Amino acid sequence: MKKTTLFVWAVCICTLALSACTQQQEAKEIRPMEIWPDNAGVHVNAHGGGILYHEGTYYWYGENKSDTTSSAMVGIMCYSSPNLTDWKNEGAVLPVVTNDTTSEITQGCIMERPKVIYNEKTGKFVMWFHLELKGKGYAAARSAVAVADRPTGPFKYLRSGRINPGKLPFDMTDEQRAVLDTLDAGKYTEWWTPAWYDAIAKGLFVKRDLEGGQMARDMQLFVDDDGKAYHIYSSEDNLTLHIAELSDDYQSHTGKYTRIAPAGHNEAPALFKKDGTYWMITSGCTGWDPNEARMFSAPSIWGPWTQHPNPCAGKDAELTFHGQSTFVLPVPGKKDAFIFMADNWRPKHPSDARYIWLPIQFNEGKPVIQWRDSWTINDFDHLLN
Repeated sequence: MKKTTLFVWAVCICTLALSACTQQQEAKEIRPMEIWPDNAGVHVNAHGGGILYHEGTYYWYGENKSDTTSSAMVGIMCYSSPNLTDWKNEGAVLPVVTNDTTSEITQGCIMERPKVIYNEKTGKFVMWFHLELKGKGYAAARSAVAVADRPTGPFKYLRSGRINPGKLPFDMTDEQRAVLDTLDAGKYTEWWTPAWYDAIAKGLFVKRDLEGGQMARDMQLFVDDDGKAYHIYSSEDNLTLHIAELSDDYQSHTGKYTRIAPAGHNEAPALFKKDGTYWMITSGCTGWDPNEARMFSAPSIWGPWTQHPNPCAGKDAELTFHGQSTFVLPVPGKKDAFIFMADNWRPKHPSDARYIWLPIQFNEGKPVIQWRDSWTINDFDHLLN
């Protein structure tokens, strides 16, 4: 009788232990548009961000937004997680400068859409972000770079500037260059006319900014399978996207770049690759207000890029679920698993901006993003591609 009792107790204990272990392994829910508390119970403050997966840990970098302004009062934040749901606040890994008003990243400047990539050759973590100088509005349109030895920093600020001064797109033909030479800005003082749009498409603003370098605002980084890295950004006063090749150490540009959708008014690019095809999701330019997402694909990073219909489906799809794209995360260890990341901006209370993360499905080979109130990382195991 005692042996039977002991056996039953042993079975119960093992069952409870197995149940507890299973519960620990169950993925937690991702709930778009809700408050996402960090390890201190405070809403994650990493807007316009992107994620780096390194040695088993996810690192989320983004803009710290205050309660009253979108200017940089703290700097660029980092959060770490083993599972994409439990986030530890690693602090400001590139803080603003508070004791030197001449610094490019002095408190009150604009630091947007930071992205970090890891360079296998140098062992450095390289951050690029959109920088606007304090008190200058959005006139600077610069790209800034910083580096670190660890994913949690501290990052060392290197410099900022316009991109590829003195360089024309590498794939601009002799005929196109001849047309570019004829463009006279003085003839196109009235914006938004058909003639002005045509001149923009032909490179009017490329020519305007040739000497000082091309403008760069909303931006993205992408590392290809061969280790080559690329900088994707909204240029030419947000009218045309550029893709520019980065140097081997990822800390500068090689001078090689191309234009995408000239005069198309795209921003917020988020690029990923599946089965040899490059996909890019963007938004239109409507300030803080949401709009309908756009999608492009290409057989090569250099194009040709083809536009497709809005990839979002369901309620409020025409407003990208009230969000704006910022990143697409390939999920490590899960084939063809990608997470679409977007921001729900709240300009009247910037720090309360919410996050929209949704799984990307594929219908006849094309990405589809369907709204879900909640989902888990394990849902990818059941999604049909």
